[in-house]
Amino acid sequence: MSAEHPHVCACCTEPLDGPPLSYGAPAPVGWKPRYARRRDSELTADVCVIKGRHFYVHGLIEIPVRDSGETFAWGVWVSLSEPNFARMHDLWEDPARVQEPPYFGWLSTELPVYPDTTLLLKTHVLTQAVGRRPLIELEPTDHPLAVEQREGITADRVREFADVLLRG
Repeated sequence: MSAEHPHVCACCTEPLDGPPLSYGAPAPVGWKPRYARRRDSELTADVCVIKGRHFYVHGLIEIPVRDSGETFAWGVWVSLSEPNFARMHDLWEDPARVQEPPYFGWLSTELPVYPDTTLLLKTHVLTQAVGRRPLIELEPTDHPLAVEQREGITADRVREFADVLLRG
């Protein structure tokens, strides 16, 4: 990495003009690689099932960056009830899915940039158009992540995320 381009895209390794505007978790917190060998478990880019009893969807927590007009996004996993997961699955390719009411879920991704755990925060999963990840809205609490989603963050905060996540 050069001083001119200190950040590189994780997907294509192209230099970025600034810190990344998104980070994601490859799996929900409960996933273990050995589950991939089980017939009752599955992990794709969009959904996860663990032991036929735990159901997750991959979505985005979007946060406005107030001083740049951009949007920062956390790629997170949310657990759903089995009926809600089945309903979402049944409508996955249906354009009418955007008319679905939000699904309740529990955040199942630990975001290490926050001092308090992000696991099991209450969420609402908002289905988007076919081909787009669901949006995840946190219930309005005083957790720093929920506050940031409501109020937005600054470009300096985005740089803080990069410092923690990319440099350790």
